[in-house]
Amino acid sequence: MKPLYGGIDLHANNSVIVVLDEEDQIVYRKRLPNDLEHILLQLAPYRAQLQGLVVESTFNQYSSSG
Repeated sequence: MKPLYGGIDLHANNSVIVVLDEEDQIVYRKRLPNDLEHILLQLAPYRAQLQGLVVESTFNQYSSSG
């Protein structure tokens, strides 16, 4: 089995999930709602091969004055 690597770009309402192989080829890419059970279900077929999974998130707060 080839090792795979995953990344999650976390947004307020959804996340973009990407799984890559060693040659940086996309094996899986999808925008999903932020529901942990659903995300884990989608990643389940790759679990044995996943060497790591990183999550990127930022927090921005916008304020309006006036």
